[in-house]
Amino acid sequence: MIPICFTLGTRPEAIKLAPVIRTFQSSPKFTTQVVLTGQHREMVAQVMEIFGLKADRDLDIMQHQQTLTDITQRSLQGLEKLFKEIEPQLVIVQGDTTTAFAAALAAFYQQIPIGHVEAGLRTDNIYNPFPEEANRRLISQITQLHFAPTSLAVANLHKSGVTGAIHQTGNTVIDALLTVAKSQPACDIPGLDWHKYRVILSTVHRRENWGEPLQNIGAAMLQILEKFPDTALLLPLHRNPTVREPLTQILGNHPRVFLTEPLDYSQLVGAIQRSYLLLSDSGGIQEEAPSLGKPVLVLRDTTERPEAVTGGTAKLVGTDVDRITAAASELLGDPLAYQAMATAINPFGDGTASMQILAAVEQFFGV
Repeated sequence: MIPICFTLGTRPEAIKLAPVIRTFQSSPKFTTQVVLTGQHREMVAQVMEIFGLKADRDLDIMQHQQTLTDITQRSLQGLEKLFKEIEPQLVIVQGDTTTAFAAALAAFYQQIPIGHVEAGLRTDNIYNPFPEEANRRLISQITQLHFAPTSLAVANLHKSGVTGAIHQTGNTVIDALLTVAKSQPACDIPGLDWHKYRVILSTVHRRENWGEPLQNIGAAMLQILEKFPDTALLLPLHRNPTVREPLTQILGNHPRVFLTEPLDYSQLVGAIQRSYLLLSDSGGIQEEAPSLGKPVLVLRDTTERPEAVTGGTAKLVGTDVDRITAAASELLGDPLAYQAMATAINPFGDGTASMQILAAVEQFFGV
């Protein structure tokens, strides 16, 4: 059997690789090694448990106030030793995290082929999002198997002049989402009556939104709640104090704001299913919410997922207070505008991406 190594460090990577790992584990042609860097420890553990997965190795790189250089350096050193030991014939990475970049670079240094899940996303602004745009571009240049979610991602890869085989597979997050959503998972938030309010679910964490943009987002949320008394805000707080503290200060005393610890993935899916509208700077949310018929207002100036905007399932609103408030007010006040976004076709796939990736890898190895 052919040894495949999956490396991941953050919760989004775990969510998006979980269905791929499970698909490969069910194949008699491959053996798998699941390696964690430890970039996000607790949140990754929750996802692994939901999907019934266990890590084979854990580099345990997490340190307090770690920098991008720290993550890259410790990941490279740990993975160099590990790859020499386990000798995988393919290393599969996901997305655009520093873990994904470091794992791809470590594999390249050992001349091990790389498979890149969610390849080809671009904003064409090297510093926005930072460092993700640079990470995914750098990974693309040393990858042998590009698993692109959409036709636009395929075109971006051709435009970038990459080598290696390009396969359009859809996005694996849809595989994960549909698997979890089938069970209608609970999302019980103390004090929040899902039937009493139209709940706005928000997730905010991106580095480029730290500081003034975060203050603006909080102010806009207060304006929306004031304008629509039948709404409530559910905001799971990121663990980073740079994000958590300003949002708590702005929103913490409002009676219809529910600030929680990060939801585990099944709870998040349950929350999306029950919510009315999403405000988020997350990439994954732009893909997940449309599959469940929920409009998304994207709290960013750029997106590497323009298919969602073009398809009408998401709208870029940036971090300007008036712009956020106006866009949310339209959806909360105009049923036709809401319905148009809620029923638009999701461009990110049908839940078969993992099987398509398996087929592409079988073709690569001729098995």
